[in-house]
Amino acid sequence: MNEKETEIRTKIEMLKNELSSNNSEIGDYKITKIYEVRLKGEKDPYDFSDLISKRDSVRAQINELQSELNKLEAE
Repeated sequence: MNEKETEIRTKIEMLKNELSSNNSEIGDYKITKIYEVRLKGEKDPYDFSDLISKRDSVRAQINELQSELNKLEAE
């Protein structure tokens, strides 16, 4: 594995952590909290559309990096 591949793998892991971390602005816990309050018939504690948009953007970045990594590994 070369330096570029290592760099891309690190970026991918950082982005994945951003999606799942409790300390992240887009962490899974916010999605869970939204579902929880909706089940109770309460108002969303976060802007759902904004949250989903940001999470989708991070996923797109992960996919782009994964594609780039796949190309490097194929060389």
